[in-house]
Amino acid sequence: MLPGLNRHKIRLLKVMSARWQRRLIFLLGGIVVGAVAVALAKLSDQAQAAFALLLTKWRYASLLVTPLGFMLSVFLTIRYFPNAQGSGIPQAIAARELSEQTSRDKLVSIRIAVGKVLLTLLGLLCGASVGREGPTVQVGASIMFAFGRMSPRRQPGLILAGAAAGVAAAFNTPLAGIVFGIEEMSRAFETRTSSLIIAAVIAAGLTSLALLGNYSYFGNSAAMLRNGTDWLSIPVCGVVGGLVGGTFSRIVVVMARGISSTVGFAIKRHPVIFAMFCGIAVALCGLASGDTIYGTGYAQVKAALQDGTPLPSNFGALKFLATTFAAISGMPGGIFSPSLAIGAGLGSNIAELFHGAPLGAIMLLGMVSYFAGVVQAPITAFVIVTEMTDNHAMVVPLMAAALIAYGTSRLVCGEGIYHALAKGFLASADGPSKLPSDQSRVPA
Repeated sequence: MLPGLNRHKIRLLKVMSARWQRRLIFLLGGIVVGAVAVALAKLSDQAQAAFALLLTKWRYASLLVTPLGFMLSVFLTIRYFPNAQGSGIPQAIAARELSEQTSRDKLVSIRIAVGKVLLTLLGLLCGASVGREGPTVQVGASIMFAFGRMSPRRQPGLILAGAAAGVAAAFNTPLAGIVFGIEEMSRAFETRTSSLIIAAVIAAGLTSLALLGNYSYFGNSAAMLRNGTDWLSIPVCGVVGGLVGGTFSRIVVVMARGISSTVGFAIKRHPVIFAMFCGIAVALCGLASGDTIYGTGYAQVKAALQDGTPLPSNFGALKFLATTFAAISGMPGGIFSPSLAIGAGLGSNIAELFHGAPLGAIMLLGMVSYFAGVVQAPITAFVIVTEMTDNHAMVVPLMAAALIAYGTSRLVCGEGIYHALAKGFLASADGPSKLPSDQSRVPA
């Protein structure tokens, strides 16, 4: 009996050791993701400050620097960092669905993570209307995937954990990170890995707090709707934000699929030249806006929310155009922050229809509506805006606006932008013959 008991103890110790090894992988990975997210945030601020300084020296520098920056970013992406283009969230979603190690490695790897960081910074340095939060998701997924080599069976869960930790650390919004992982990344609740994913998010969040301190992304907003007339802004923001957000998604997805025309073939054959024209368009938008639409849009929105000063009347429209051109150019860069900035601009415009209504509250409604219209993840949208502004008085209005925007957006674009684009990466990574019937083509 003693030999049998010893064998039982050995097996038990091995099982316990494997469990603690998996937990340690998730925790260490979360800490690394949090540190990288903080570093990217700091460097992104410096890159935007450098571009702003350049414009103070010569305002028309954007007409030269922005197109050249777009061209260089797209060239480096194609030549050295394939699959690093765009926000990176579709790549992380696709990597979870792939089963082969080599196929995943094409979408999430340390090489891609390095390229994503460098090229996102390059985009901000040349004035592109891009964000750093989406790239942080792909970087987080790549870091966790690297840790996953020590636990191959847990790779899908690790990729999900890395993506969720990236959102949590980038925005200092741990709850939004978890909701994003469930609603957008997996669209299912995985009970076997849920506690480990939460552990990774906590580790990333604590790392961010240790390095940056406790803060709300857009500061603390006490704005709230008051009388019955103010509440009419909820459906207005929901419909407008959903339509405009769905239009943005539709444009990006159609361009990713490719246009069956002479122009479409020219874009496919000469992507660097197309990126140059996109850069020129962004520079022109910047000049027309008084240099307010470059970069993430974070500073402009935070100032408007805190000071109660309306954004320029053309801010939302020009930011929309600049973000669209950046998104279809093929350069790496996210749409999280720019989308929130566009929504704030739309909210500022809509507030003019409601005389005496609190500007900050309607801007928040515009932010959540446009963001929900783009990603078609209403729960993530209202949770992330609530956490970023520390405004719990607006939870119910934000929920309502997000749901209205979600339904409206689907009239324009049948699927959220991230999952639609993910199908394209699945098709290119695995090949049509290995995909389910509804994923055998690049999405419409």
